[in-house]
Amino acid sequence: MDEKIFKERTKKLAVAIIKKVEKLPRSLASDVIGKQLIRSGTSIGANYRAACRAKSTPDMINKMKIVEEEADETEYWLELLVESEIIPEEQIKNIYKETDEILAMTVASLRTLRNRKS
Repeated sequence: MDEKIFKERTKKLAVAIIKKVEKLPRSLASDVIGKQLIRSGTSIGANYRAACRAKSTPDMINKMKIVEEEADETEYWLELLVESEIIPEEQIKNIYKETDEILAMTVASLRTLRNRKS
């Protein structure tokens, strides 16, 4: 995937997550999950930008692994929102799908980087 497009997608995902969290019903659980979701969901794009500025292939691999971890964690918090019945799955279906696509592209990029390194 093109770097510019990936940066745009990760930023749009972050904005969508922020907007969704702002609309969550107020409760202790949704506040805690919401804060964690914002942290991990916005971190995906921030860490991808850092990876684009990597000094070497091993440095880029390390930074992309953080992107992978944050995307996976974001999926976890989204799943918790649904499974704890804070919000219906339909309300986050698109955000989850985009997170999953970004995660898959990140894994593919890591595979390519590791092959390049060898």
